[in-house]
Amino acid sequence: MKPDIIAHLVQILKDSPELGAIEVRRGLFGIWSSVRVSKAGHSNTGHLLVTAPSPGGSFVPGPTVAAPAGGGSVPLAGGAAGAAAPASQLLEIKSPMVGTFYKSPEPGSEAYAKVGSRVSVGQVVCIIEAMKIMNEIESEVQGVVREVCVDNAQPVEFGQVLFRVDPNA
Repeated sequence: MKPDIIAHLVQILKDSPELGAIEVRRGLFGIWSSVRVSKAGHSNTGHLLVTAPSPGGSFVPGPTVAAPAGGGSVPLAGGAAGAAAPASQLLEIKSPMVGTFYKSPEPGSEAYAKVGSRVSVGQVVCIIEAMKIMNEIESEVQGVVREVCVDNAQPVEFGQVLFRVDPNA
């Protein structure tokens, strides 16, 4: 991974206090296959971890930078219609980045989360593609998806509501 890309990821982490960690993983044949983004206070390390390939093809931990403390909450889960709970009781899962929203891992496969789906903390609810990297977005809440606010393959902005989840269902 090039130093300018690492610097860009570090800047994203500094500019987004609700993010706790960004982890980049390498797939087969040296292709970067996934990026995992965690909320502040929900990451295992509380640090930015960037992995890069070594000459032998194995993972080498990149620079570790302290993540901003605290930060707002960005619940990550699935959405569905059906107002079983007042809108004020629904938790919103917002986009942690600008990119393209995908409801499933590949075209034609089942959606990670849809209206009526039960989601739990840590469960992948969608993918956001940013800079040709597929970022798995995990739920930070548990409950039943009451609304999906974004269409498949639609561009999303940072902080845009993706799902509304009823934590009491």
